[in-house]
Amino acid sequence: LEKMADVTLKEAALIVGVVAACYWNSLFCGFVFDDVSAILDNKDLHPSTPLKNLFQNDFWGTPMSEERSHKSYRPLTVLTFRLNYLFSELNAVSYHFLNLVFHVVVCVIFLKVCKLFLDNRSSIVASLLFAVHPIHTEAVTGVVGRAELLSSIFFLAAFLSYTKSKGPDNTIVWTPIAVTVFLVAVATLCKEQGITVVGICCVYEVFIAQGYTLPALLDTAVQILRGKGSIPFSMLQTLLKLIVLMFSTLLLVVVRVQVIQSQLPVFTRFDNPAAVSPSPARQLTFNYLLPVNAWLLLNPSELCCDWTMGTIPLVESLLDVRNVATLTFFCFLGSLMVFSLRYPGDSSKTVLMALCLMVLPFIPASNLFFPVGFVVAERVLYVPSMGFCILVAHGWKKLSNKSVLRKISWVCLAAVLFTHTLKTLHRNWDWESEYTLFMSALKVNKNNAKLWNNVGHALENEKNFERALQFFIQATQVQPDDIGAHMNVGRTYKNLNKTKEAEESYMIAKSLMPQIIPGKKYAARVAPNHLNVYINLANLIRANESRLEEADQLYRQAISMRPDFKQAYISRGELLLKMNKPLKAKEAYLRALELDRTNADLWYNLAIVYIELKDPTEALKNFNQALELNPMHKLALFNSALLMQESGDARLRPEAKQRLLHYVKEEPQDANGYFNLGMLAMDDKKDMEAEAWMKKAISLQPNFRSALFNLALLYSQTGKELMALPVLEDLLRYYPDHTKGLILKGDILMNQKKDIVGAKMCFEKILELDPNNVQGKHNLCVVYFEEKDLIKAEKCLVETLALAPHEEYIQRHLNIVRSKIASLSAVEQSSLPSDGTAAAEVKKNSFQNLKEAKNKKTTTQSIAGNNKEHSKNKKPTEKSTVDKETPKKSTKEIKDIEKKRVAALKRLEEIERILNGE
Repeated sequence: LEKMADVTLKEAALIVGVVAACYWNSLFCGFVFDDVSAILDNKDLHPSTPLKNLFQNDFWGTPMSEERSHKSYRPLTVLTFRLNYLFSELNAVSYHFLNLVFHVVVCVIFLKVCKLFLDNRSSIVASLLFAVHPIHTEAVTGVVGRAELLSSIFFLAAFLSYTKSKGPDNTIVWTPIAVTVFLVAVATLCKEQGITVVGICCVYEVFIAQGYTLPALLDTAVQILRGKGSIPFSMLQTLLKLIVLMFSTLLLVVVRVQVIQSQLPVFTRFDNPAAVSPSPARQLTFNYLLPVNAWLLLNPSELCCDWTMGTIPLVESLLDVRNVATLTFFCFLGSLMVFSLRYPGDSSKTVLMALCLMVLPFIPASNLFFPVGFVVAERVLYVPSMGFCILVAHGWKKLSNKSVLRKISWVCLAAVLFTHTLKTLHRNWDWESEYTLFMSALKVNKNNAKLWNNVGHALENEKNFERALQFFIQATQVQPDDIGAHMNVGRTYKNLNKTKEAEESYMIAKSLMPQIIPGKKYAARVAPNHLNVYINLANLIRANESRLEEADQLYRQAISMRPDFKQAYISRGELLLKMNKPLKAKEAYLRALELDRTNADLWYNLAIVYIELKDPTEALKNFNQALELNPMHKLALFNSALLMQESGDARLRPEAKQRLLHYVKEEPQDANGYFNLGMLAMDDKKDMEAEAWMKKAISLQPNFRSALFNLALLYSQTGKELMALPVLEDLLRYYPDHTKGLILKGDILMNQKKDIVGAKMCFEKILELDPNNVQGKHNLCVVYFEEKDLIKAEKCLVETLALAPHEEYIQRHLNIVRSKIASLSAVEQSSLPSDGTAAAEVKKNSFQNLKEAKNKKTTTQSIAGNNKEHSKNKKPTEKSTVDKETPKKSTKEIKDIEKKRVAALKRLEEIERILNGE
């Protein structure tokens, strides 16, 4: 037997060639369907995530302790995804290639298993049938199907190990049994069904290794019960082996139950309608699903990636004609079982093992003992199809041994292999993208709202919202009570800026939510993602300032239904910030952190709250906590750097610079990063470096208001006033009403170019925009003085002093002008600029005000940088830098007011950034 079980190199090469021919095109497929959650959105794949998280989270990266977890515990499969990510990150080719390799390994091991029960030729036929069967495309071409492949490898290896546990003279060899138990545990850590190999080992031990038949076992049992005989020694040994196997299995089950914390996952009636149906529809439908699965193995012509919802209508009556299929299936299965258990001989043993491989691994997915999250899933037929292939090969062998049917049996075999290969090749292309996959599914089944939704999602990802909306609306027509479909319609209307229609759709979805039943846990009756309808609706209506309280009520309603609903706390925290309730926002975020302390975004949001509470020290601590969890958290890098910069502590500047450098590495196209590096360099008096960063920011965003102004200011500070002029021309071309730019340009024209006319135009333009602008008006007075119009200059300065009566320099300049008027007859050639003190004072005051503008810009722009939609925030941001002075306020008071305005804008802009996503 052992000699027969060897696989030759030629046989292995044949299998490799056939699998390559069937699945070469799978390498051109992307990440689709469940791959998105398991691969693209799963942080457990990232090297920055601790390895221990793989053993604490489910297959999709959700902590097993959370109620929304699917409880699918497959850490070893996720580990292989992580290895893929390590070598190629999210390059889909490597993931598909590894799946192909694993399928080859399964086929080779399966050939070795076949040789235990079939002759060499039939074993190869069974293995080839298994290699090309189209039902396997979901397991092989879909990346998440790797769970089936890995589990199957260890499943078959465990069985092969157990076959070596029988020594000479029927002695027990314990090493293979220990290896079997270990491999069963490994298989189970790849996918749950791995544990079912223990049942196959038990059947093998009793009916194959020991050669018992069911009648013989019954006879022995009757004799023992009557006291006419004792248990044979060989039977005692068999019992001992079975007890060891069963005990180890029980131990694995206990551990597995502990892992899921004795909670079954929450599924809805949309995932598996029969699971929530009353009797007898529930039992009739679940039993009907067995012949449906068998038919997919027999005739895999119409394959579908999703069999949930209304794909298979419920069998609600005994008179339903589909019950005939169920009855036929059980009759056929029963006759095979009777044949295999009743009669001795190799044929019955082969049929028995084939039945075991078909039935036992399928039991966890059968819905017969506990509900699962699907109606039919092609990938779970991967292992059961092994038994089917053995049955077919065994039947083919019987036919080909008859001379009359030999030729036709070979022709039929060749036809099956050829058509299956073509079907598999064609089916692989369906998995190329989400759109192709779900459109292929709709050709098979138009009664599944989930498929219409998924095509809509695929189109939505391509920003084709109009067409996506058509598919989402079709989903609501196919399944009018599908909450998710109405949510999708609402979201798409929102993307199309149709707020009224979006709200109506969300309200329909909300009305379909199950009503609260006293004493019954709400979360157990609804899918966790359906509660997002409250979040989405609240996010929509809070755009209207008059409906903020209504939005808050929706968040609180979601929290009351599910106290551990983390997203509700997060969204409510954002809203409370917008409502200027930072203390309540802090409470919401702290509650969310109790539920998830590993969420970097939560720590970031809490830092923003502390900024609102004027506690920069705590804010920086929370930014740092976010960066500990995610060193590349872009917004935490950016805003913590700005907080360090604004602190004025020179010791923090090197770290601030490093964080901004990390940020621009992650976001090389964001001009804000380079701009703030430039501002840091200006603070450090590194003028050349500052100039380079500002130019980089402007090259990425030519109309970058703050970068243009501060570059011009830098030039004017470093004695390069003439280089500042073309920069100011660009600034004023984009923003003709830029007051500070006009002041700086006028200052340079008057003092460097001696262009009094040009300077006068700048200052007059400022006063057109803001008649009460003290700086602009004062500088226009200086122009009048330069033009020798002392009377006009005096009148101008009197008006300016009325605007700012506490500004000592204006009074001083007015006195100078009046003294000049008094002494005009004596000193004909005197002028204010020639008076060194007065001219220097005028320029100094003008220039000092511009420096303040630069510092204020640092604060406001840094927050504008949080929102990538710069244009949306430009106007309010710049507006805050305009010095609006009134006659009754001092410069210090104005600065205080300005700081408050800047802080207010900072808060609003930060909230807008948070609210960008739904």
